[in-house]
Order: sequence, then structure tokens, then C-alpha cells
Amino acid sequence: MLNNITHILTYEQQQKAVERIQALMARGMSSSKAIIQVARELRANHTGEMVFTHCNHKEDADTSL
Repeated sequence: MLNNITHILTYEQQQKAVERIQALMARGMSSSKAIIQVARELRANHTGEMVFTHCNHKEDADTSL
């Protein structure tokens, strides 16, 4: 079992994150590193709503549906 905290971003915040990722990539950073960097920045500066989620990998892996 894995418990996660998911931060909800507004559309505007999502757009700013995309622009920040694109700016980092334009300076030569790989897309994966840019995404990680922006995610860290978002977590460090987060002040909004949090949603707690629960993930059970056993159930997620069930493909018999």
C-alpha cells in the first residue's frame, strides 16, 4: 500500500508550470530534469488544498477487468 499527497493546481498554476518547464528545456535541461525541478519548486511553495490518495498496487495491477 502506498499513501500519497496530491496537490491540486489551478489551470493558471498548471500553465505557469508548463511555461517554467519549457523555459528550463530551452536552456538545455532535459525534459525529465525540468519536470523534476518544477515539481520540487511547486512542493516547496505549495500553500493550497491537499488531497490524500491511497494506492493499492495489488488492485492496480489487476487487469482481468
